[in-house]
Amino acid sequence: MGTSPEIIMILFVAVGCFMAYPEAVSSKHTGITRHYTFNIKLKNITRLCHTKSIVTVNGKFPGPRVIIREGDRLVVKVVNHVPNNISIHWHGVRQLRSGWADGPSYIMQCPIQTGHSYVYNFTITGQRGTLFWHAHISWLRATVYGPLIILPRRNESYPFVKPYKEVPILFGEWFNADPEAVINQSLQTGGGPNVSDAYTFNGLPGPFYTCSIDTYKMKVKPGKTYLLRLTNAALNDELFFSIADHSLTVVEADAVYVKPFETNVLMITPGQTTNVLLTAKSTAPNATFLMLARPYATGMGTFDNTTVAGILEYETPSSSLKNRPLLKPGLPAINATNFVANFTSKFRSLATAKFPANVPQKVDKKFFFTVGLGTKPCPKNQTCQGPTNTTKFAASMNNISFSLPRTALLQSHFFSHYSKRVYAIDFPPFPQIPFNYTGTPPNNTLVNNGTKLVAIPFNTSVEVVLQDTSILGAESHPLHLHGYNFYVVGQGFGNFDPENDPPKFNLVDPVERNTVGVPSGGWVAIRFQADNPGVWLMHCHFDVHQSWGLGMAWIVLDGELPNQKLPPPPSDLPKC
Repeated sequence: MGTSPEIIMILFVAVGCFMAYPEAVSSKHTGITRHYTFNIKLKNITRLCHTKSIVTVNGKFPGPRVIIREGDRLVVKVVNHVPNNISIHWHGVRQLRSGWADGPSYIMQCPIQTGHSYVYNFTITGQRGTLFWHAHISWLRATVYGPLIILPRRNESYPFVKPYKEVPILFGEWFNADPEAVINQSLQTGGGPNVSDAYTFNGLPGPFYTCSIDTYKMKVKPGKTYLLRLTNAALNDELFFSIADHSLTVVEADAVYVKPFETNVLMITPGQTTNVLLTAKSTAPNATFLMLARPYATGMGTFDNTTVAGILEYETPSSSLKNRPLLKPGLPAINATNFVANFTSKFRSLATAKFPANVPQKVDKKFFFTVGLGTKPCPKNQTCQGPTNTTKFAASMNNISFSLPRTALLQSHFFSHYSKRVYAIDFPPFPQIPFNYTGTPPNNTLVNNGTKLVAIPFNTSVEVVLQDTSILGAESHPLHLHGYNFYVVGQGFGNFDPENDPPKFNLVDPVERNTVGVPSGGWVAIRFQADNPGVWLMHCHFDVHQSWGLGMAWIVLDGELPNQKLPPPPSDLPKC
């Protein structure tokens, strides 16, 4: 049975859970143009008895919901009123020929400086579901993030049971300290950054933390079905999620419908979104139910080993709310890698006529990227806090630690007369020195630094094997690709076997995502069609690893036809 998006919009209003609709203007294309204004401003927020001034959008934490339809154009004017430079990334949006609006600082644009503004202008093409937006400079996304909800076109329905209500839930991290100070100290000393003080549901830490008075509560009616739009907006932690005594039906991942499957526990990496159906019990039970999230962690570094709790309660006469038992769900062990592998293997594309899985069957270019940590030398006359007192922590792909340039890569590429001074197109397609990637690590853990890219022709079919390494410990890495979805055609533990693993690839109904977890001590293979010209960042969505250089970028060259070329930049593109 389908769901009318009109009903969904009414329900959003009815439960009072989204900001007033922005100005909507008719346009010639199939959708309408929706205008928002994001005022970047400081706001005093109190959590865990700590009050601090944080960077926000419109004074909201988390930020405002952006709700549009497939086919709509989104126009967001971002005005920077804070001392920090800022840019906004529309995470998971394909940005077809609109890379100028993608948002990562020094990749697609120079950041928006204090007192300046920039208009993000793009159309949602062929996408519907849950995504999110966040700051894409340093660690500002700790507080600058919010949901991006793309409803189906008018008169289109969901390919699953009609939900009674839709409920966005964003997982986040709260730092009592200033996150900018945390990462700056880490980069200065070369050590691991101080961890967050709490996880949050929609900005609220819940009852398990000292001096926490803010708990997220979700009320449900017996027998009703709810669509939970889940987003992991945490900076550095993959999270397990479960609701006591309730099963969840997964119906969508990263704004792509999947074959529905039931589970009691979810695992969701930073940068991923998951839509699940929750059907309330037919009669109101005499109990209240905890919803919990806590980390999945496999690395050797420290992490925030705490649990955020929210409460699911049934709507009943208020007299019966007293003395209800509070039920708690079980969660996997912190390092339950086998559970995670089994869980992620359940995701499959619908692969129907209406929602096909257009997996590249033939591959034009194959790449093999190692992903992991390493070291760089401590500056002279300084004692560092890396793996040794003479090294700093670093991160790399194919042993190249990505250096952000001082001007935007996309601008440099488009005006190619000075691009060679900004970047090189010699990122290695394979490791320069092969080794036993998940075995005994090599003695030399030093990385090379550089702004190195891969250039590929328009419409190239690409396969990338992402291989975790055991250098400084095997660890799961959520890899995010800007400007594209990709198909996850295979994954496994140990070292990728180029002879025996590809015949097992799923080329029929693999899941389509924008962010994938590279298994701890394993590998994942992805495929995509390079049909979107521009410069596209690919990076670990652990912000600490991105800060240490775990990323690279693709240049997808223009095609021959006018609709295969990147248009010129808008006139208000920020300057560095």
